[in-house]
Amino acid sequence: MSFRVLEPSKKPATSQARSINTPQNKQHENMSELEIRKAVKERYAKIALSSDSSCCAGEDCGDVNLATSSVTVPVEASAVNAGCGSPLLLINPREGDVVLDLGSGGGIDIFRASQLVGTSGKAIGVDATPEMIWRARETKSTYGDKYANTEFRLGEIEYLPIESNAVDYVISNCVINLSPDKLAVFRESFRVLKEDGVFAVADVTLQKEIPDAARKDMDSWSACIAGALTDSEYERLLTSAGFQDIKIDHVSDSNIGEYPFSYFSSHIKARKPSANSLRAP
Repeated sequence: MSFRVLEPSKKPATSQARSINTPQNKQHENMSELEIRKAVKERYAKIALSSDSSCCAGEDCGDVNLATSSVTVPVEASAVNAGCGSPLLLINPREGDVVLDLGSGGGIDIFRASQLVGTSGKAIGVDATPEMIWRARETKSTYGDKYANTEFRLGEIEYLPIESNAVDYVISNCVINLSPDKLAVFRESFRVLKEDGVFAVADVTLQKEIPDAARKDMDSWSACIAGALTDSEYERLLTSAGFQDIKIDHVSDSNIGEYPFSYFSSHIKARKPSANSLRAP
C-alpha cells in the first residue's frame, strides 16, 4: 500500500499570532499555533466542499483499506476519504463499545465503526473544520436511522469535547501529524479512554529529523509534511501521556516533494493501563 501527500500550495501564511516554544513543540519554534490551525482549516474546508481526497490519501489508501470488507460506507463519505493506513484494522470493537475518531473528516471511519459496535454502541467523530462536520452530518441524515449511533462534534483534538473515561477506542487516520501540540492530543486521548482502552491510529512518521526549511513551511504543515514526528518522538510523547504497550509499524514509505527524505505511513497502537496495573509492584 502506498500513499501520497498533497503538494504544498504557494499561498503564504499571513497571521502574526504568538509563537509556540515549549519542549514538545520544538519542531515549529518560529510558527504560531494560530497560523498552523488556520492553514490546516483552510485546506480541509476546501476539501470538504469538493470531492478531493485529503493529504495522505492515494490510490492504494482507498475504501478497501479502511476496515473489513464486510462493512460498507456511504459513497458521500468515500468522496472525501483521507488516510494513510487502516486504524480500524488495529482494533476489534464489540457490540456496545464506543469508538472515537480524531479528525473524522467526512466520516468514513465513523460510518464503518458504527456498524462494528452495533446499535448499543456509539461512534463519535471530532473535527476542527466546520465544513467537514457539516458534510458528515449531512451524509448521516441522508441515510435515515442507519447511522443513528453516530455523532459528529466540532472541536479541536487537543481539547476534546468528550467526557473522561468514556470511550473504548481512540482512532485517527493521518490527522495527528497536523496538530501543533501532539502531547496535548495524546494526553486528551488518554483522558477520554476507559481503563485498558486502546489508542490505534494511522499517521505519517519518519526515522530521523527533517530539515528546518520543511518544518517551518506552513503549507507543508497542512499537507501532512512538516508536522510528522520521528518514531522515537512519537513513542516518547505517548509514554509521557501515560500510555503503555506502544507499537509502531511502518505500512509503506514515500519520498515527498522537493525534500530528499522518506516518510512512513505507519500504524501506531498503545494502551491506557488500568489502575490496578499502575499500582502493581
